[in-house]
Amino acid sequence: MPVVQLGSQSLKSRKQQVLQTRLITLALLGIVAGAAAIVFAWFAGEGTISRIFARLQFLQEHPPLWLAVPMVTGEYLLAPTVILLVLAAAIMKVSPQPRTWSRIAVVGILLALTIRYLLWRSLTTLNLSNPLNGVFSLGLFFLELLMLGSGTIQLFLMLKVKDRRRQADQVAAAVLAGSFTPSVDILVPTYNEATFILRRTIIGCQALEHANKRVYLLDDTRRPQVRTLAAELGCEYITRSDNRYAKAGNLNHAIAQTDGDLIVVFDADFVPTKNFLLRTVGFFQDEAVALVQTPQSFYNADPIARNLGLENVLTPEEEVFYRQIQPIRDAAGSVVCSGTSFVVRRSALKAVGGFVIDSLSEDYFTGIRLSAQGYQLIYLDEKLSAGLAADNMAAHAAQRLRWGRGTLQAFFIDANPLTIAGLSPLQRLAHLEGLFHWFTSISRAGFLIVPLAYAFLGVIPVQATEVEALYFFLPYYLVQLTVFSWLNYRSRSALLSDIYSLALAFPLALTAIQVMFKPFGKGFKVTPKGMASDRFSFNWKIAWPLIVVFIATAISLWRNLGMCLAKAQLDPAFEVVEHFEGLGLGWIWSAYNLLMIGIALLILLDIPSSGLYEWFDLRRVVQLNIAGRTFWGITTMISEVGAQVALTQANLPPIPVGETLPVTLQIAEENLLLQGKITDTGSHDEFPTVQILFEQVDLSHQRCLIELLYCRPGQWQRRETPGELRSIWLLCKVLLKPRALFFKSKEVKPVAVAKV
Repeated sequence: MPVVQLGSQSLKSRKQQVLQTRLITLALLGIVAGAAAIVFAWFAGEGTISRIFARLQFLQEHPPLWLAVPMVTGEYLLAPTVILLVLAAAIMKVSPQPRTWSRIAVVGILLALTIRYLLWRSLTTLNLSNPLNGVFSLGLFFLELLMLGSGTIQLFLMLKVKDRRRQADQVAAAVLAGSFTPSVDILVPTYNEATFILRRTIIGCQALEHANKRVYLLDDTRRPQVRTLAAELGCEYITRSDNRYAKAGNLNHAIAQTDGDLIVVFDADFVPTKNFLLRTVGFFQDEAVALVQTPQSFYNADPIARNLGLENVLTPEEEVFYRQIQPIRDAAGSVVCSGTSFVVRRSALKAVGGFVIDSLSEDYFTGIRLSAQGYQLIYLDEKLSAGLAADNMAAHAAQRLRWGRGTLQAFFIDANPLTIAGLSPLQRLAHLEGLFHWFTSISRAGFLIVPLAYAFLGVIPVQATEVEALYFFLPYYLVQLTVFSWLNYRSRSALLSDIYSLALAFPLALTAIQVMFKPFGKGFKVTPKGMASDRFSFNWKIAWPLIVVFIATAISLWRNLGMCLAKAQLDPAFEVVEHFEGLGLGWIWSAYNLLMIGIALLILLDIPSSGLYEWFDLRRVVQLNIAGRTFWGITTMISEVGAQVALTQANLPPIPVGETLPVTLQIAEENLLLQGKITDTGSHDEFPTVQILFEQVDLSHQRCLIELLYCRPGQWQRRETPGELRSIWLLCKVLLKPRALFFKSKEVKPVAVAKV
């Protein structure tokens, strides 16, 4: 049948897109040029500009009376902070997980504190006494506004959250009963992924509990081995003659050749649990529902956690998005389609022209078009699939930069959520927060540079006394720090979140700026996954800006402390904490940045990986037959290529090790029989252990093994990230005992999954 390229644009539409890009670029350049002209005139002493800033400085020095600090002693100034901290702690104690009333109470407190802080910063703390101080003071305030803008919108959206899990129970009844069985096409697009990764994904898709389904492997590299794999596994194989529009073009090409009522998309490395369709398909009984998105989970540690040696402590970076952001997006009607692990109605997708081909983030903008047409997008917060996190920091960075560039292309395409017809104000507000998020990397990079201005230029960017800081800043900061982890359902602490954002602050900031002037300068690049490395590797490309700032910060810290000591020697009455306005702020801020940059540099040192296959902490009773003798044991770790078994029998004779010694491992409850050889022996919890490497596994047993490891419903459990105090301890431990210095070449750390 003829192939129809869905989502293709007319020449007129292309010309409009180019014109729109040029107009936005000119507008941005005009804003930058205007700001530069004002700064130049100020430095040059131009009369009108200087008078305006002198007047603003006068207003800063004479703020409204209602912003004055009460005339009380220091203990009473701490009262607002203590009262609010006690109140927040009491709410979290009564409601360990955010509920409607507790979330509204905490968010209400935070919004009030944010407004109070913003008024104080804008009306009393700006230093406009001269152009140099003014530029840095206003620059710092602008960077804060970027963070506050994103954070305040997010807080407002948190007033309402949707949890669809009970609804999923209800709508799944018809699917389980067989009264609602729409046809489902499962599409797995691939571009250069290794066949062993594709094999487990296809087997997982074929194991899905839904009779009326077909699995399609969409090969965009036209590889003979992929065609052979599809034939071996018994799935459909689709390819095309070119790679136009990358993943979006691949999906649109396949949609034109399939006819299922519903379309499911899994990235090449994502394996679904067996109940994925049982939990999602039922929502489509409502004709208004166009798409159901589920979270992304990962069955390996991300490179940040691995390089720090915190694999079983840190949750992946995406946890915050899927655990906190998507539920509030659902309540606002602005669920983000995330490119994998989602189900979409074919008729709705065709109505909007297929997957969007204008951007690197085809999934995000396709969801926006569906919403603009009045369709409903749903987020089901259940971990129903798992994939591979990036193997190293280079791949991790490339993935994040692609996401940032693709999302910010919103300003230059027709599917811009701020201008597209059909979205409500609340939906636009939620999408605005998502766009703001990528600009906050500019703030994060700026926060590393601003403290250097005091040491090297004598700049004081914030005018505030110690008592003002205690009264206005301290409650705002400490209450936020206290409730941060609670609000995101223990998916990330504030300190650990800062580490994650700092590591890529400079490349993300540069990308955010570049995309505003050249939005379509780079094409789609697939994140490389499934690669092993047996050596250490330091990412100099990402690290060099951090190294420069680290050296400058160390020098500035020394200068700041030197200034404090010098003033104390010259004036015995001088107190280092007399004023918060530069001396104290400068060295405290520099010390914090120095600590965080040091940890970020450790993150950029990639640790050798233990192999291509993940080892899972999974318990199963097994029977071993070694050279005709029978042993009983329990698996302590298991993978697609081997297992470690703790033998439970007493007074065992020594177990021989040898490649020629045949071993049969039987997991009776899984009806799984595997042949292998013993490669090592040891002990685990005082029990002798044997490590077995499987020999060639036939397809039927391979299916059983993959379903055991990846497809069990409910196996991908949520983990809770440590709180702020434990986070401080962990970061200190990382600095004092870097994994790079204590790494063992044979070290194998299984991922933390449920012990079933």
